[in-house]
Amino acid sequence: MRIRLLIAITAVSAFIAGCDNVACDLSLIDSGKADVAEVFKSCSRKAQNGDALAQNTLGNMYFRGQGTAQNYAESAKWYRKAAEHGNTKAQSNLGNMYYNGQGVQQDYSEAVKWYRKAAEHGNVVAQLILGFAYVNGQGIDKDYSEAIKWFREAAEQGDSDAQNNLGNMYRKGLGVEQNYKDAVNWYRIAADQGNAYAQVNLGEMYYNGYGVEQNYAEAEKWYRKSADQGNAIAQNDLGQMYRNGRGVEQNDKEAVKWYRKAADQGNAYAQSHLGNMYFNGYGVEQNYTEAAKWFQKAADQGNSTAQNNLGHMYWNGLGLEQNYAESVRWVRKAAYHGNINAQYNLGLAYFNGQGVEQNYAEAASWYMKAANNGHADAQNYLGHMYRHGLGVEQNYKEAVNWYRKAAGQNNVLAQGNLGDMYYNGYGVEQNYAEAFKWYKFAADRGQAQAQNSLGWLYFTGMGVPMDRNIARSWFKVSCQNGEQTACNNLKLR
Repeated sequence: MRIRLLIAITAVSAFIAGCDNVACDLSLIDSGKADVAEVFKSCSRKAQNGDALAQNTLGNMYFRGQGTAQNYAESAKWYRKAAEHGNTKAQSNLGNMYYNGQGVQQDYSEAVKWYRKAAEHGNVVAQLILGFAYVNGQGIDKDYSEAIKWFREAAEQGDSDAQNNLGNMYRKGLGVEQNYKDAVNWYRIAADQGNAYAQVNLGEMYYNGYGVEQNYAEAEKWYRKSADQGNAIAQNDLGQMYRNGRGVEQNDKEAVKWYRKAADQGNAYAQSHLGNMYFNGYGVEQNYTEAAKWFQKAADQGNSTAQNNLGHMYWNGLGLEQNYAESVRWVRKAAYHGNINAQYNLGLAYFNGQGVEQNYAEAASWYMKAANNGHADAQNYLGHMYRHGLGVEQNYKEAVNWYRKAAGQNNVLAQGNLGDMYYNGYGVEQNYAEAFKWYKFAADRGQAQAQNSLGWLYFTGMGVPMDRNIARSWFKVSCQNGEQTACNNLKLR
C-alpha cells in the first residue's frame, strides 16, 4: 500500500508539472504544438494566480470560444482583471468590449477610458482607435487636433492604418492645415508597407495631381497594387482607368472585369458603373435586364446616379416593365440626394403629369434646383416656365436670364429661344442682329426651328442683308429636319 501511494503521489506531481510546462500561449494551438484544452487549463491556473498576461489570454479564449464555450461576459471579466494590472492589450480589449457592447453594456465613454489608458502606455492599436474616437465624437467630444495627436503617435510606431489616416487628415485639413504633400508623404509610407487603403489613396493623389504632379500611369500602378489585394474601391477606380483609357490603353472588357470584382463585393459605385456598361453594351453584350439588376443593387445602397438611372429604366420600360410611378419614386430619391439629372427629370415628370399629378409649380421648383446647379436643360426649361408663366409668375427678363445661362453652355434649344426673345423684344430690347447671332448658333447645330427662323431673317432682310436664295436654303434644311413651317415658307416668292 505504501508503494502504491508513493507511485500515485509521483503521478500527480508529474501531471501538475506537465500542465505547468504548457505555456499560456495561443500560438501553440495554431502551430499544433499544444492541445487547446491544455493551453486553456494552463491559462486558467496562471490567471487565477494573478498573471496579467495569462488573464488577457484567457479573456481571448473566452472571446473566441477556444477550449471553452464562447462567453463574452467571462471574456470581459478576465480582460478587466488584466487591465487593472496594467496590461495594455487587455485595456485595449476591454475598450473593444465596451465599444461593441459584448459581455458588458455598450458604453462609448467607458470604451474611451480604457483605450486612453492603453494608448498612454504606448499601445498602438489603442492609439489608433482613440484617434478614430476623436474623429467621430464617440464617447468623447469630437476633436480633430486630438485625433491627429493619437494617429501620429501610432504612425510613428509604424502602424500603417494610422499613417493612412494621418494622410487623410492632412488631405482634408482636419486638425491641421490642409497639406497635400504631407498627405502624400504619409500615404506613401503606409502604401510601401502594403496598406491597401493607403495605396488607393496614393493612387487618387496621382490621378488628381494633389501634392504630386498628375500622373495617370503612377495612379494606375497604385490602384492595381491595392486592387490585387481585393480593395473594392481600387478595383472600381482601376475599372475607371480602363474605361477612360487613362494610364492604360482603353479597354472596356478590362473595365468590366474590374467593375465586376468591386461590384461583387458590394461597392455601389462599381455596381452603378457595371449597370452602365450593360446598358450601353460597352465591353459586354447590351443587356437592359442586367443593367437594371446592377442599378437596383447600387440604388438600394443609396447611390443617386443608379437611382436616377433605375428611374430611367422604369420610365422607358427598359429591362423592366414600364412604370411611371416607380420611375418617379426612384428619381425622387436621387433628386433629394442632390443628383441634378434626377432633379431635372423630376421636373419633367411634374411638367408632363407622368407618374405624378401634373403640377407646374413643382416642375418649376425642381427645374430651379437643377438649374442652380448648372444643368443646362433645366435652365432652358426654367426659361420656358418664366416666358409662359407656368408655375411661376410670367417674367420675360427671368426667362432671358435662364435662356442665356443655358445658351452659354451650348444648349441648342436655349440658343434658339434666346434668338426668339431678341426677335420679339421680350425681356430685352428688340435686336434682329442679336436674334440672328443666336439663331445661327442653333441652326448650325441642326435645330430645325432656328434654321427656319434664320431663313426668315434672310428672307425679310432683318438683322442681315436680304438674300432669298440663302433664305430658301435654310428653309429647305429646316423642312428636311421636320419643321412644317419651313416647308410652307419654301412656297414663298
